[in-house]
Amino acid sequence: MSSSKLVTLSIFFSLIVAKIGADASIQKQEEVIGLDGSDSSSLKIELEQLKSKIHALESHIDEKTRELKSKDEIIAHYEKTIQEKLDSITSLQSEVTSLQKKGTSDAVEQVGKAHARADELEKLVAKFKKEIETQQRNKYALEARASESEKKMHELNLKLENLQKFNEEQSTKIRKTERALQVAEEEMMKAKFEATSKTKELMEVHGAWIPPWLAVHLIRCQVNCVQFILFVLQGLLMSSDYMVNFQAFMETHWNEHGKPAMERVIQKAMVKKAQAEKWAQPHVETMKTKWIPAMKKHWLVITTYIEPHVQSLTSKTVEVYEVSKSAITPHIIIVQKFADPYFQEAKKFSKPYIDQVATVTKPHVDKLRVALRPYTNEVILAYGKFLKSATVYHQQVQATVQEMLKKHELTRPLATKESVWFAEKLEREQIKWDQD
Repeated sequence: MSSSKLVTLSIFFSLIVAKIGADASIQKQEEVIGLDGSDSSSLKIELEQLKSKIHALESHIDEKTRELKSKDEIIAHYEKTIQEKLDSITSLQSEVTSLQKKGTSDAVEQVGKAHARADELEKLVAKFKKEIETQQRNKYALEARASESEKKMHELNLKLENLQKFNEEQSTKIRKTERALQVAEEEMMKAKFEATSKTKELMEVHGAWIPPWLAVHLIRCQVNCVQFILFVLQGLLMSSDYMVNFQAFMETHWNEHGKPAMERVIQKAMVKKAQAEKWAQPHVETMKTKWIPAMKKHWLVITTYIEPHVQSLTSKTVEVYEVSKSAITPHIIIVQKFADPYFQEAKKFSKPYIDQVATVTKPHVDKLRVALRPYTNEVILAYGKFLKSATVYHQQVQATVQEMLKKHELTRPLATKESVWFAEKLEREQIKWDQD
């Protein structure tokens, strides 16, 4: 602001000095002209030109001064506005400093709250993102399940239609098999009657050679075969609902009565076993130390005394066995030839019905296996333990029967697995018959 004032003053002072110099030069020229009188007209012309120039300069200076005044006014106005702005700036700065001093504590608290709120919002955003991702995954999974369920529903509808058709076919087959069973029962009764009549004829013809116990066994064997075939056919025709109810009844009965009773029996058996071991331990020691050596001595004496009698008895029994063998073998061959065609006819007659019943009941049995699989694990474990002991006993019985058959030449060709199994079954039936 001060520099602009100095510039204007210097310009104004230079103009004043130039004007004063021009006035002095004009006075000097007038004096010279007056002195000379009429030197030349050229000087006058130059003077007039100079005067006109001076007049133009004065007018120009006046214009410049006016412009300077207007600019000074403008500058003064701007100086006032600048001063006002400076005052307002200083007041605002003071207010800002006061506000900064007052609002630092509040700002710190608000910043902390804002940061905490931002952290919470970030956590919520992450949580929402995870939930959205899980929902999208669940959505995709549900869509896939829905599509799979639709496919399964379509497949199940097709299966239902097929099952309805299959059930209709099976109902017709079951009716046919029932009729066939009735016919088979009639044929079995006829075969049974014929077998009894033939056995009576054989007893009458060969009564002197066939012993009565062999005839009784033959009759029982035929009766048991017929009963077994009928039982198998009836069991195969049992419906799936009856099997399910029977399985449920057996499971409940086993859980309520069989399992606790078996546990009590096992506990009592273990206690009795321990007591028997305690009681038998001293007796076993006495037997090992005293009785067994004495028995060995007596056995040596008995064997030395009885050995010749035993040899003579064995020779006589061998002779009797050879005579009885030579007498009985033709009758046994005749009986086998006579009974074999009836057995083969019964087998041929019952085989298609058994196969038909097996094909009819196979899908029902498969369904029952699938439905009862989770319930039969415990029963299978208990049955497995029982089966191990039963198989051991069964194998022992089969081994003894097979050894007995192999000892004699007449029964040696019958020492097969099938005949051993059949003989064992006959023995069990004989035991049941005797008990009844």
